[in-house]
Amino acid sequence: MSEVCRFYTIEHPFTAVERGWRGHQIEQRWFFASEGSFTVKIVKINDWTTPDPKLPQVEFLLSDQQPDILHVPKGYATLLKANEINSKLLIFADRKIEEASLDNYLYDTTYFNS
Repeated sequence: MSEVCRFYTIEHPFTAVERGWRGHQIEQRWFFASEGSFTVKIVKINDWTTPDPKLPQVEFLLSDQQPDILHVPKGYATLLKANEINSKLLIFADRKIEEASLDNYLYDTTYFNS
């Protein structure tokens, strides 16, 4: 955990909400489901201005029933979706909030669904 500079929690009161796609060129993050469960999709970005919408996705299930930490290296975008009402996801990052705002790439939730 020596690389971690900050952490925060995301809580989803509904299962229909998708959060993402959010990418980082220089920041890496770690995800932990502290309550409920989440589906986390990741995609390796090939071009930060106009990524290929057909890039392959990898999907992970994080659950408080099987505690595990998902490490997402720099260079990836993520999409998060709660599978249970009021699920909570703890996220650790290796950049301070001031740096993170300069390394934040957002794509529509349907961008990589082609």
